[in-house]
Amino acid sequence: METERSAEIIISGETYLLTLTTRATKEIAKRYGGLENLGEKLLKAENFELALDEVVWLITLLVNQGILINNLKHKEAPRELLTEEEVELLTSPLELASYKEAITEAMFKGTKRNIVSEEENSKKA
Repeated sequence: METERSAEIIISGETYLLTLTTRATKEIAKRYGGLENLGEKLLKAENFELALDEVVWLITLLVNQGILINNLKHKEAPRELLTEEEVELLTSPLELASYKEAITEAMFKGTKRNIVSEEENSKKA
């Protein structure tokens, strides 16, 4: 499993990877106006049901990125994508809340930059 840029969650006993890809970033930007607005939108959702809808959408999006990557690399054994309805049926609100840390980890890993200082560059030269 590709955990260098993903975070693991377990849904109904099965492990899934939450992966922030360029495609997912574009979908988040369409929905929220950019990654920087995501947290604010989730926290300021008008009601509990809307907040749950947004978390389910985000989890489904990020889980499906991992499945799509798997399917690209393993064309002989593709996995089915999850639907928002399946995520709703296979999770509880408490579990959704516990996935917050994994979502944050996936976002961090997906946007982290490897910064090399000028001093390190000159040592390599």
